[in-house]
Amino acid sequence: MTDCGCSSHSHALKSVEEAQAFLLAHARPVAETERVAIEEALGRVLAAPIVSRIEVPPWDNSAMDGYAVRISDLQGEKPHLKVTQRIPAGGWGRELEPGSAARIFTGAPLPPGADAVVIQEICTRQGDEVIVNERPKPGANIRRAGEDIRAGSAILEAGVRLQPQHLGLIASVGVPEVAVYRRLKVALFATGDELALPGVPLGPGQIYNSNLFTLGGLLQALGCEVINLGAVKDSFGETCDALTRGAAEADLVMASGGVSVGEEDHVKPAVERLGSLDLWKIAIRPGKPLAFGHIGETPFLGAPGNPVSLFVTFCLFGRPFILKRQGLREGLLPMPLTARAAFAWPKADKRREFARARLELGADGLAQVNLYPSRSSGVLSSVVWANGLAVIPENQTLQPGDPVQFLPFSELLR
Repeated sequence: MTDCGCSSHSHALKSVEEAQAFLLAHARPVAETERVAIEEALGRVLAAPIVSRIEVPPWDNSAMDGYAVRISDLQGEKPHLKVTQRIPAGGWGRELEPGSAARIFTGAPLPPGADAVVIQEICTRQGDEVIVNERPKPGANIRRAGEDIRAGSAILEAGVRLQPQHLGLIASVGVPEVAVYRRLKVALFATGDELALPGVPLGPGQIYNSNLFTLGGLLQALGCEVINLGAVKDSFGETCDALTRGAAEADLVMASGGVSVGEEDHVKPAVERLGSLDLWKIAIRPGKPLAFGHIGETPFLGAPGNPVSLFVTFCLFGRPFILKRQGLREGLLPMPLTARAAFAWPKADKRREFARARLELGADGLAQVNLYPSRSSGVLSSVVWANGLAVIPENQTLQPGDPVQFLPFSELLR
């Protein structure tokens, strides 16, 4: 049994920062790695540095279409030079003869002897000669060998979550495959006798199980391997069975609902029977309750059953915990933007509000934040309307035009 280090009986509200710091301190990255081709590495976390064996670019080359010249040959007001060779990208020129120019194209290797490229827009071509109408500076329009990457340098460090630009950088140094941490396996289930799967007719008192699909989608967006345990009835035995199976098959078990203290809330006593649990109340709205513990050695995260509360708590707490377990070393917490409020918040709240919001341009062309009209944590359509969360600090009021922090979904859903 693992001691989480905090009391499940404490009635004090934890701050967002306290809960995030605690979870990150207990997030142990997976150790196993695998090698994958770079075309299969998008979204994976790099497990070893990428060191370039070559220089990029590998030789001095032209940054523009134009003419490679020697500065010393550009005498007089508008010097004429004979064009003696043509060097396209993928070609290779010979040494530039004194008094001559080479027609050259973007990316083509600079011929030996040339020390500048004159762009074609300031040249006039006359037969086999070119007239240089403006004298360039030495080194003009030349990309030097190794200007981007030096041989032997680390272009990416371990712990980076690979994005398209990273794949391009890796390919640019000729590396065909990379070492990445294996995918994190997450077992999930939703609790409740009232839950039915889409496509099944609803019985009396039933609702469709949206949490299972919201949570599964959030995990897939992070690149997790999802083990869907489905809906679990409000039964202590079935809950213990689901937790035991999830802990045996996965690196993390997640559940929505059932972590309160009601007679039909069986997740809390089941986790405590199988391992250890801390049930927190966090000073946020929506999504105050959050559970963290262990089933044997397997971590457990329990989110609220209300769909918006589930969404918000996953973004704020589940996401950074999972990212660190995947091997990510930086950028674990979302980076807020600041814009102006297009709403009034006249009554201060003791809890920090993460309001469903939309960042858009106002009539004056400046960014502003609008709020969804309902604060209900059961209105899942609000997170479809929104493109982020407005962060309204505890004990604070706001007037239209005041600065407000905004967490875009682009920061929270990947």
